[in-house]
Amino acid sequence: GGFIVLDGDTFDLKGNWENECELPPTGYDFWYQPRHNVLISSAGLVPKRAGLGFNPDDLKKGVFGRRLNVWNLSCRTLTQCFDLGEDSLPLSVKFLHNPDAAEGYVSCALSGIIYRFYKCEANNWSVEEAIQIPAKEVSGWILPKMPAFTADIVISLDDRYLYLSNWLHGDIRQYEISNTCKPRLVGQVFVGGSILRGGPVTVCRDEELKCQPEPLVIKCKRVYGGPCKMQLSVDGKRLYVTNSFYSTWDKQFYPNVVKEGSVLLQIDVDTEKGGLTVNKNFLVDFGKELNGPCLAHDIRFPCGDSTS
Repeated sequence: GGFIVLDGDTFDLKGNWENECELPPTGYDFWYQPRHNVLISSAGLVPKRAGLGFNPDDLKKGVFGRRLNVWNLSCRTLTQCFDLGEDSLPLSVKFLHNPDAAEGYVSCALSGIIYRFYKCEANNWSVEEAIQIPAKEVSGWILPKMPAFTADIVISLDDRYLYLSNWLHGDIRQYEISNTCKPRLVGQVFVGGSILRGGPVTVCRDEELKCQPEPLVIKCKRVYGGPCKMQLSVDGKRLYVTNSFYSTWDKQFYPNVVKEGSVLLQIDVDTEKGGLTVNKNFLVDFGKELNGPCLAHDIRFPCGDSTS
């Protein structure tokens, strides 16, 4: 759950970032806010288990992380930790972009909850539930209830919108966050997932949808997998998404992604009223890469983006 420091030019290992202190048992993502002298990190899951795929027997055994950690940025020490619930699996962490803002969000993949973290008095921090995506009761799947598995969150540079990707359910959501305590859903689009019409999974009870979504086809290619990592353009109008989470998990839940390679999709964003639309003229097929098929994951723009 600690951090290592690499040389910025050579990428040689320089050592650990944290000073001598208690270390979280696991670690995944982090974000920091220098003006508030804080770094927030998420738990993820036990690394030795990640490469073995998802095993329901691992539930309630501490394999899937549950902590959100607060660090003193200048002292490099752990100061607080929050228990977000057993098997919640906190992954993506994002602060608002405003350098004076003392709040942000963390996604919990298995619980389907997005928590807001914020600074209180006396430099203490707290968390509260901001969004909850209900699991779907299903048949033909590994469990009787399918969590959303919110793999990633992104915040627009103007701090107006929050985007999240549900790798298992298959949708990307856009929330208006002018009231950071109560995000408001303003856009949603399906780009794959495990509950598509005609697939092996039948949705028996769904608190949100009236019918199962249709498969996505772009440029005559059927898109398998679910939305995972995202990146938003600086102007906020183009949201890019890949559909590979982790190769062993891909093989387990979306074997066609491993067989054919992952893709990069473009989602067109309505930045005025809210709304998401798949751009049917854009597709990067990593199955056609040299020595492929390849599984693309993270996304970065060379001249700046919404998360770097």
